[in-house]
Amino acid sequence: MKKLFGLLIVSLALAACYSPDPFEAESVEVVTSQTSKMGKLFHVNGMEQTCNPSVSNDVENYPASMLWLNFNRLKVKAPDDGYTMEGVTQHDRLTVSDTAGKVKWYLMVDKDECQFQDPEWSTHGGFIVSLRGNAFKNGKLSCGGALNYGIFAIRMADKKRFWFYDKDISEEATPHLWVDESATPDTSASDSTVEGFFGTDKVRLTYVSDDDEIIFVDFANGGLKKAKKLKKPSGRSNWRIDSPLISPDGNFVVYNVYDNPKTWEAYIQELSENSTPIRIERTAGMMSDPAQPHWFEFKGRLFVLWAEFPSNSQMLNKADLANESVQDGSAGRTVMRELRLTPDAPSDLAFEWIDAAREIAPIPMTGGRSPDGKFLATGTNPAFLLKLP
Repeated sequence: MKKLFGLLIVSLALAACYSPDPFEAESVEVVTSQTSKMGKLFHVNGMEQTCNPSVSNDVENYPASMLWLNFNRLKVKAPDDGYTMEGVTQHDRLTVSDTAGKVKWYLMVDKDECQFQDPEWSTHGGFIVSLRGNAFKNGKLSCGGALNYGIFAIRMADKKRFWFYDKDISEEATPHLWVDESATPDTSASDSTVEGFFGTDKVRLTYVSDDDEIIFVDFANGGLKKAKKLKKPSGRSNWRIDSPLISPDGNFVVYNVYDNPKTWEAYIQELSENSTPIRIERTAGMMSDPAQPHWFEFKGRLFVLWAEFPSNSQMLNKADLANESVQDGSAGRTVMRELRLTPDAPSDLAFEWIDAAREIAPIPMTGGRSPDGKFLATGTNPAFLLKLP
């Protein structure tokens, strides 16, 4: 159904990477790190292509790190023999690595799985959510064609999985997971129930359906059987939805919709069937509409973080951001704006801006900001962590 549109997804290269053919970076000397006025920039996986950058949401156990997907080449320091460096195939593992290039955590595909897709750190540092794709022919695993995807959560402490759906999910579902921050996962508890696996039933899931609608599941109020659909933005019924991310309080999402590789918008919407999507307006001084918006909470203050790209550009990082010539905003920039959210309020009161948008980096970083505020992440061609000054 969506494969024809897959060519658009490849060129647009939003949060996910759907291309079977990795981008070929030019042969250049890899800069391990570089310090400038904007901070200290670190390559992630050398100059090799990565996708689905997601900054670490657990700064205690995985500081200065990011989650990402690989293609068929790796330039990291393996932690053990289980993290194979040969025979690497597209999206065959989830990797968390740090600014020194050391792999701090990983999960390999099982023998009956082809690849992972769309991994994202949850709002709780102890969990990740991802898609898994597989296909079978004559009873044997067959990874060369279209795959069937499911959504699962991974508990970081023991790498156990909890399946929300084991099949029939869109490859472009871009799921996200909210878990109450007070939850304390107990690896000795039963992992066959939501409460046992997560340590709470206060768990919420969002993803994009085959019909291109945001699906919202609240496991404290009916779970999968009472999943709800959110309204699409007015006049945007044929635009595609990408990466709805749940706010720290669990009540809102922020996401992109796009019409073509060079035309997109960003919206905030309450997690309610009757809620109205509210556009994040493009204001004076902005290079583009917000791209890959993320939430960032710091000491009780709430922000939306996003990337901006030059006019007539795609929402895509192909520049070597370690090159000083693009550290002047010519390749894009990263912006943050403080806001206040009010659930169960009329749409004109649901959120309000506290201040104007401000630039925090003169390069586009699309993978979020760490909870301690120290790091920004980005990926695609290639990937970086930026330590802010």
